[in-house]
Amino acid sequence: MAITAVRIDGRLIHGQVANLWSTKLGITRIMVIDDKVAASDIEKSGLKLARPTGVDLSVLPEKTAAEHIKRGGYDSQKVFIVVRRPEILVDLVNDGVELDTINVGNMSQNEQTTQLTNSINVVQEDVDAFNALHDKGIKITAQMVPGDDAKDFMDILKKFRVKN
Repeated sequence: MAITAVRIDGRLIHGQVANLWSTKLGITRIMVIDDKVAASDIEKSGLKLARPTGVDLSVLPEKTAAEHIKRGGYDSQKVFIVVRRPEILVDLVNDGVELDTINVGNMSQNEQTTQLTNSINVVQEDVDAFNALHDKGIKITAQMVPGDDAKDFMDILKKFRVKN
């Protein structure tokens, strides 16, 4: 499969992903990987409505996504993988999926998170996952929209301390 891009975005498919990123990347399929969303007909229906016209959509649990990717199920397509949390990507890599670069977009704030940027909020599990991905040689950037400069996410992460 031609994995064109990988993005962490808590909103999954929304205006930036559906319009800006999909157009910029010239993708043919968005692959949302999330066990909970894949099990929810309501959430899947919402994602189907949000996907851009002419772009296919797969909403898959983690293990199924890893199997499809490794067997080459979408080799002829340009696939944009979108997940909510970095832990999902650690699991994919541990299951044998090769990733080169991950873009961190939006990770929403809640009472347990520490704010890293205006749009990226993390808990310790996220920090551990980002460190694990980085240790595997995967480049991690922070970039909200294609017109923004991509920043080295690990430099951003080093400047902040996560709440205990």
